[in-house]
Amino acid sequence: MNEFAVSEEEVTWFQADGYLIVRRLFDQAEMDGLLAYARADQDLLGQSHVKVDASGAETRLTVRNDLDESSLYTAIVRSQRVAATMQKLLGDEVYHYHHKMMLKQPKTGGAWEWHQDYGYWYENGCLYPDMGSCMIAVDQATKANGCLQVLRGTHHMGRVNHVKIGDQTGADPQRVEAAIARHELVYCEMSPGDAVFFHSNLLHRSDQNVSENPRWSLICCYNTRHNDPIVTGGRHPNYTPLEIWPDQRVSKAIQAVSATP
Repeated sequence: MNEFAVSEEEVTWFQADGYLIVRRLFDQAEMDGLLAYARADQDLLGQSHVKVDASGAETRLTVRNDLDESSLYTAIVRSQRVAATMQKLLGDEVYHYHHKMMLKQPKTGGAWEWHQDYGYWYENGCLYPDMGSCMIAVDQATKANGCLQVLRGTHHMGRVNHVKIGDQTGADPQRVEAAIARHELVYCEMSPGDAVFFHSNLLHRSDQNVSENPRWSLICCYNTRHNDPIVTGGRHPNYTPLEIWPDQRVSKAIQAVSATP
């Protein structure tokens, strides 16, 4: 098990850049356990949603709002390494907004257009962009298999209007073009267990997976307590306190699911 506590310097970097990459947030054994668990998850593909990019290629993701106490996903969402780090980065108590498994398959996984997560979450009644995500690489993430791309510092732009692009909703292309001219493009290439924390207003995207290798990733999304949505019964949950678990619970959850016949 790896240990991690975010430093004040890293908080400052996050505030300036809108993202923070943490290498080996989870060790190889933990990621091997998560990959085996996800591959065996019978509902993962059945509950997945297909999104078509501008070229017609498909990608899949499975979104879940609930935390099943026996689930390995829950142990990761609640883990000190992830949830407590997000609290420090966002400067307030956080709660679980949802988590999702991104399933970008070899040769077929489509692109994700430039967007801000707050471009979607604003429509769910969240007044402020004080929200964030942690994307954990389950497989190796490279340029070839469509790793995450970010435009450094674009969270300072504020919310950009979003429009339909293919089957997806993407940021206003004119604004994106201007942002690309002014902000550094960063490819977030990661090994299994690496993670990137990013602000909900950060512009990000990914290319199609043209490689022979899958790119699966677990994305844990959080809202802040003071940003409880002004509507109830929306697409994602309203505030409820999040119990943060010791990091050892991840290994214990892997052992428990491995022992299940």
